Amino acid sequence: MFSSVLLIHYSLHFIAPALIAYLFFRSNWKVVYVIFLLSMFVDLDHLLATPIFDNNRCSINFHPLHSYLAMGLYLIGLLFKKTRILCFALLFHMLTDTIDCYL
Repeated sequence: MFSSVLLIHYSLHFIAPALIAYLFFRSNWKVVYVIFLLSMFVDLDHLLATPIFDNNRCSINFHPLHSYLAMGLYLIGLLFKKTRILCFALLFHMLTDTIDCYL
């Protein structure tokens, strides 16, 4: 059965980015939305964990690309025009995963 936690999680990964892209990047919203979707490749670091998925594990600061160090690099990436949207998408992904830690 699909729980409310999963509904919130996947809404924040798929629906919220579409809204952000459309509201703030209207002229290029489709490209920005694709960048948000591609930022989910950051979850490949889950493959390094055993088990790969643990419903009770908080991803934040457990997986390398979800670490505080990585998030610091994503913050620095906001300073550069060429990486700004990707880094914003990555930080939004981290926010979404942080919310999971408390649900």
